[in-house]
Amino acid sequence: MEQPRVFDRIADDERLDAVGDALRRGVHAVLRPGVVKDLLHGVFLGHPLHPALVQVPIGCFASAAVLDIGGNSRDAARLIGLGVLSSVPAAAAGLADYADSQQDHRRVGVVHAAANSAALVCYVASLALRAKGRRRGGVLSAMAGLTFSMAGATLGGDLAFRRAVGANHSEHASRVGPADWCDLGYVEQFAESKPTRRMAGDIPVLVVRRGEDFAVLHDQCSHMSGPLSEGELTEVDGVDCVQCPWHGSVFRLDDGRPAHGPATAPQQRLDSRVRGSRLEVKMA
Repeated sequence: MEQPRVFDRIADDERLDAVGDALRRGVHAVLRPGVVKDLLHGVFLGHPLHPALVQVPIGCFASAAVLDIGGNSRDAARLIGLGVLSSVPAAAAGLADYADSQQDHRRVGVVHAAANSAALVCYVASLALRAKGRRRGGVLSAMAGLTFSMAGATLGGDLAFRRAVGANHSEHASRVGPADWCDLGYVEQFAESKPTRRMAGDIPVLVVRRGEDFAVLHDQCSHMSGPLSEGELTEVDGVDCVQCPWHGSVFRLDDGRPAHGPATAPQQRLDSRVRGSRLEVKMA
């Protein structure tokens, strides 16, 4: 039997839970639901903000290494300083996403954060050494920082591309959902303003009846596939919404757009009609 990859061993290591859970509670205590949290998640972009922000420090640190190799220590120090400063908003966005992830993701996230923290320590030390005229020590410290930074980036890649943290978990519905009208049952089976789960062809859907109108969305939350039909109905700025029971993402019933994160991608919406006494839906 093939041995599990190193990242899988990290994801399965329960010893990381003590640190991870404490960090999660700390982030939630400081970062309450609202505008700032939505900004850090990237709700306004339609995709996570953290991957975009990390390009700046990584680019600065890698470029500084090239300059150091070429003997341009002064400009390398400037890039390192910019990299350290730009790491702050990148880390804030990463922590926001981290606190609203699954437990195995948080285990990998703890090691990811530890590697990046070690990189920052090395780079701050590099700046201090350079300021004292110890160029060789500053360069060596920066190279150690780059090593930690690349390790952290590799762990981040595992989270994003293998474990689908930050991916749109509802996107596939547009391809596998019903292209033609699909019957969901008699209209009287749907109670007023009560989330109901049905199968529309191969996908689960959330159905909410509001008088003679129906709102139908893909039931798997775009953030982490949470069941929206088990969530609560709420209002945001006078608009009817549903809140995911797993991580609190809030979606508008009319168009599926996220009103609050951590979800950044909209829920797939389905068209609906009443034919006779039965409700039918198809992908919008």
